Amino acid sequence: MNAPASGLADPVSRRRTFAIISHPDAGKTTLTEKLLLFGGAIQLAGEVKAKRNQRQTRSDWMGIERERGISVVTSVMTFEYGGWVFNLLDTPGHEDFSEDTYRTLTAVDAAVMVLDAAKGIEARTLKLVEVCRLRDIPIVTFINKMDRETMDPFDLLDDIEKTLAMDTTPMTWPIGRGRAFAGTYDLVRSAIRLKDAEEAIPVNGPEDSRIEAMLPEADFQQFVGEVELAAGAAKPFVRQSFLEGHHTPVYWGSALRDMGVKDLIEALGTFAPSPREQKADGRTVTATEERMTGFVFKIQANMDPNHRDRIAFMRVCSGKLQRGMKAKLVRTGKPMSLHTPQFFFAQDRSIADEAFAGDIVGIPNHGTLRIGDTLTEGEDLVFRGVPSFAPEILRRVRAADAMKAKKLKEALQQMAEEGVVQVFLPFDGSQAIVGVVGSLQLDVLAERLKNEYGLEISFETTRFAVCRWVSTTEPAKLDEFSRRDSSAMARDLDGDPVYMATSPYSLRYEEERWPMLKFTDVKDYQKVKAG
Repeated sequence: MNAPASGLADPVSRRRTFAIISHPDAGKTTLTEKLLLFGGAIQLAGEVKAKRNQRQTRSDWMGIERERGISVVTSVMTFEYGGWVFNLLDTPGHEDFSEDTYRTLTAVDAAVMVLDAAKGIEARTLKLVEVCRLRDIPIVTFINKMDRETMDPFDLLDDIEKTLAMDTTPMTWPIGRGRAFAGTYDLVRSAIRLKDAEEAIPVNGPEDSRIEAMLPEADFQQFVGEVELAAGAAKPFVRQSFLEGHHTPVYWGSALRDMGVKDLIEALGTFAPSPREQKADGRTVTATEERMTGFVFKIQANMDPNHRDRIAFMRVCSGKLQRGMKAKLVRTGKPMSLHTPQFFFAQDRSIADEAFAGDIVGIPNHGTLRIGDTLTEGEDLVFRGVPSFAPEILRRVRAADAMKAKKLKEALQQMAEEGVVQVFLPFDGSQAIVGVVGSLQLDVLAERLKNEYGLEISFETTRFAVCRWVSTTEPAKLDEFSRRDSSAMARDLDGDPVYMATSPYSLRYEEERWPMLKFTDVKDYQKVKAG
C-alpha cells in the first residue's frame, strides 16, 4: 500500500461528502436549498446564481422535475462552511429512480436521513437505510416539518430505534410544535437557536425565562418535561458507534421556515467522517495516498442543451487530481487527459484546478467514460460495488418517424450509458428493448428524447416480464441455451448476455433445467468491465 502523503492530510480532513435520503415529500429538496443558503453558497432559497453569467437555476433542473415537484436525477453541489468543504449529493427520492440513488450512495461517506415529523419512517426511507447499512454509511437524522402537525417526539425516536434497529440520541429538542414551533434547544450546550440566520444563544437550562416567553404556559411546561426526560433517558452519543452505522444523532427543525438547518450542517462538520478508505480488487485505498484514484458513479448528458455536453461524475478516492493531468482508464488501459475537470453546483459549474479525496468532479467526455470506470495515475486498480439492477419493466421503443431509427438507436445508447435506462439488443436482430425499474423512468426517457434529440417516440409492450444476466464456466452450454430461443436472449450495453423470460415461473423453470448457468439480477459494473 502506498504511504500516506502528509501534504494531503489537511485538505482531505476538511472534506465531508454526503447524500440526503428520504421518502418522497419529506422535504429533501427544500432542505438541500437551505443547506446551501446557510452555507453561504446561494443568496435566495430556490435559486443558484452562476458565477459567470448570473443565470438562475434550481437544484431540480430537469423539466419533468419542475412539473411534478420531484427529484429524478442526482444533483452534485460543492460549497464551504465553517472551514469544511461539503460535497452534497441530492439523490432522487422517487423509488422509480432507485438505481441512480444506490449508485450515488457508493460515492458518499455519510448520509442525512430526512423524516416527515407527521409520518416517521416510511417505506422508501427504510430501503435506503438498508443500502447505507450494507456500506456502513453513518446516518445523521433530521426530523423535518416540526411547524406542522407532528407525531409525539418520543414516538418518532422509538420508531427509528424499532424500525431501523438503530440507537438514537436527540442532540437538539424542538421548542414547541406545530404553529407554536419557535426554534430548537441544544441539549448538549444548553443553548437555543430561533432562526438559522441567528447564532445559538446560551440559556440557563430549559426553564430559562427567554424560552418561557416564547410559548403558551401549557406548551412551556410540556417542553420542560420533555427536555428533562430526553436528557435523562437518551443514550449518550458514541461517535464510533455512529461511524459504524449503529447510532444516529437526531436534530429537529423546519427547513421551510429556516429552523434547525444550521444545527444539522454543524453536526455534519463535527461528526461526519472525512473521506474514508475505499475497497478495490486486490487492496484497500486510503484517502491520503499520494497517487490519484477515482471511480465514475454517474453519467449525465445535455445538462447544458446548448452544448450537447456529456459529464462523468467521479468520486476522487485518493491523491490530488490536477487540471491537465493524464490518468489511466483502467477498463481500456488507455490514458486520457483531464483538461477541464469541473466542480458542480446543480447545473452550474466552475473549472476544478485541483481536487482531493472526497471531492466529486465532473469530467467532460464524448462517450469515453462509463458508469463504474476507474481512473488512476497508472495503477491497474478497480473499485468495487457500483451496481446495475435487473429492470422490472421491459418495452420496445419506436420512433414516430421511421427515418429517424438510426438517430433513436444512438440516443438510446447514450441514455443507457447515463444509466437512465438499460438497453438490450436481441440476438435475433429484432428491435432493441429498454428496461427500467419504474414507469416514471419511461416518462423521463420520452421527455428527454423529445427535448434533447427531437425524437417523438412511443412504447410497445413485449412478451417478456423478467430479465437476468447469464454467466457460466461452460461457454458451450451458454451457446446451446442461447440457440434454443434467440429472441429471448440479448446483450446489454457492455455486451454481456441477458435472458428475458415471459414470467417468473418460466425463469425458475429454466434455472432448474440449466443448473450450470447462473442467472443474476444484480451486475457489478467494475467486475464486468475489468474482466
